[in-house]
Amino acid sequence: MGLSQNNRSIADGHAVLADRVFDGHRWHAEAAVLVRDGRIVGLGSWGQLPLDWPHTRLPAGTFLAPGFIDLQVNGGGGVLLNDQPTADGMRAIARAHRRYGTTACLPTLITDTREHVRTAVAAARSIGGRDGVLGLHLEGPFISPRRPGVHRPDRVAKPGAGDLEELCELAGAGRSLVTLAPECVPAGFVRNLASSGVRISIGHSEAPAAVVMQAVADGATGVTHLFNAMPPLSARAPGIIGAALAEHRLTAGLIVDGIHVDPISVRVAFAAKGFARIALVTDAMPTVGTSLDRFELVGQTITLADGRLTTEGGALAGAHLDMASAVRNAVRLAHVPLEDALRAASLTPARFLGLDNERGSLVPGARADLVALTQELTVVATWVDGSTDDVKSDWNC
Repeated sequence: MGLSQNNRSIADGHAVLADRVFDGHRWHAEAAVLVRDGRIVGLGSWGQLPLDWPHTRLPAGTFLAPGFIDLQVNGGGGVLLNDQPTADGMRAIARAHRRYGTTACLPTLITDTREHVRTAVAAARSIGGRDGVLGLHLEGPFISPRRPGVHRPDRVAKPGAGDLEELCELAGAGRSLVTLAPECVPAGFVRNLASSGVRISIGHSEAPAAVVMQAVADGATGVTHLFNAMPPLSARAPGIIGAALAEHRLTAGLIVDGIHVDPISVRVAFAAKGFARIALVTDAMPTVGTSLDRFELVGQTITLADGRLTTEGGALAGAHLDMASAVRNAVRLAHVPLEDALRAASLTPARFLGLDNERGSLVPGARADLVALTQELTVVATWVDGSTDDVKSDWNC
């Protein structure tokens, strides 16, 4: 009986069998993941599978792992959040990345008008952490005008009256995140925003290490795309990079596309912080999952060539990257152990968002968000809450 025939019974009880299962902590050989009502109820060997449970056996050589969680995804499937900052836009982006193993994400709005920000916040609040959309990532507008990257300089701003209160509304929008430059916001801003329940990441910033450490003391817990849009590390000016590598309270996002960060720098980050504080992110743009080779981003034409997205002036503008490719690049280009790369794509971002009790690992009670990968680390199928759209009629049941 094929997988397509068994999808309807997965809510009643279903098992997925693989040669190997990585549960987020360790490997299990010839293992079965048991699912009921969208949750994992157990994990054991093939021989322990209850006789009355329908099951799907994955092809030889395929392994199961926790679904990926992307903390920074600007677009996908032809949709850019800045163009469509709505609930439908967020769902479309999440859906586009599902085929690449991403089971949950934070759609990301880069610096834009106040109206677009309010629309995106309201959309995230209406979704309420469902449909693979965990919340909203606001990347800006309170960033350094000296490190704008591809953000429009005329929309970069300093907080004004009412801005803090509006950002605090993100606390009701699932598990949301704000990227800001701590040197560009007033005293107490980070502390008050963090106390509302919104997570804060430091990025697009020239903050010296002392300012970074004060932001950490005030509640900042992340660093956005480590090494990018920030000064380099030097002996007497460790800056954001030095503080991020040294401070265990900071989780650093890392774009591992072979373009944004040299593989040796990727290895340095993992060596300094370990998988527990490195989160692979895509910084993906709408080209992912499409044949698009250009699009408009806040008034600029962005072109895709040789896997690189650039403005007309040659500046990097996000990434043409999916999470499965990020895992593959971490392993192949940077020689990160497979287990560490998988954790950095799932367990670490789940912990960062305070969701590791139900996402990022395959343990009883967790959501049945799974990804099946080949030995070459290409995605065979993705399950969200125990259901998959990927149908392989030759799988055995």
